[in-house]
Amino acid sequence: MLATILACLVIGIMDGDTLTARCGEPGSYQLLRVRLVAIDAPEMLQPFGMKSRDSLADLCYQQPAKVKALRLDRYKRTVAEVECQGIDAGTQQVRTGMAWVYPQYATGYEELFTLEDIAQQAGAGLWVDNAAVEPWKWRAGVRIGSPK
Repeated sequence: MLATILACLVIGIMDGDTLTARCGEPGSYQLLRVRLVAIDAPEMLQPFGMKSRDSLADLCYQQPAKVKALRLDRYKRTVAEVECQGIDAGTQQVRTGMAWVYPQYATGYEELFTLEDIAQQAGAGLWVDNAAVEPWKWRAGVRIGSPK
């Protein structure tokens, strides 16, 4: 699956960093659950979770997309760069303050840190909250049995 570019249609938005895409040709479509590479958006129960999802939907839902599939994650999602309307979705989510750069997975995407800093300084999106909690920290603090 290394760096395969697929022509897709985005048919679902789960949250601010995960979508479902129908890829391939009529008669041989493949459904992919796609995790945007190098970013982490607020969980749906976190502040800005719904706004982050809506932001990704505004850009990608029911739009043709170029999906550059990089690998599978532990949940069998395709980790990918996704371009909708000529815009990289992950970059746009960070630029507009709708997602964090995910440091653990950002190797090769270091330019996102600059965009995150600019969004934070501008108070864009989730950065209106000076006490915003990164999703990976929020998930670690959620009790077992609670929604994640």
